[in-house]
Amino acid sequence: MKLYNELNPAPNPRRVRIFLAEKAISIPFVHVPLRQGAHKEPDFLAKNSLGQVPVLELDDGSTLSESIAICRYLEELHPQPQLFGATPWQRAQVEMWMRRIEFGLTSRIGAVWVHTHKFTAHLGTQYKDFGEASRARAIKTLHWLNDELAGREFLANEQFSMADIVALTTVDFGTWIGIEMPAELANLRDWHVRVTARPSAAA
Repeated sequence: MKLYNELNPAPNPRRVRIFLAEKAISIPFVHVPLRQGAHKEPDFLAKNSLGQVPVLELDDGSTLSESIAICRYLEELHPQPQLFGATPWQRAQVEMWMRRIEFGLTSRIGAVWVHTHKFTAHLGTQYKDFGEASRARAIKTLHWLNDELAGREFLANEQFSMADIVALTTVDFGTWIGIEMPAELANLRDWHVRVTARPSAAA
């Protein structure tokens, strides 16, 4: 088994690396340098026709893409610690929060990245107004997330979960492209300090 991976700030491969670190699972990494276009080479497209990382390749050559799907598969193989929840209610909470983060924050930060950043200008037409509107919506979502984190140590349940991993990688990528956490969002900042302090966050 091997993981086709890219280094920071790519958020989706980082999700899987954090997950692996929390589980103490060791899988060989294959570096796929996106800036050199390695993800669009025929050999890689044969593994994932969308040309995206991460990709998990099994020993028989089968491949699985999408970070959440990869982590769910690995959770089935290595159920402890349970990062998708231990009970039906906890699993539903993790699922709810992952979808909330991905729809409300990740997609908007992605739009800022695609439509405003200099590193993506060569990919096609940038719709700057849409990108800036997405920035405003992303910041609004950070304010909502701050309110939701009041009195909570972690996002979905009382334990660190995949929902925290999704949120951390999204917030950090947002910061990297210039969407800072507003200083007044104390709950969000405290949560960020807690999850960043975990050794897995450095994966």
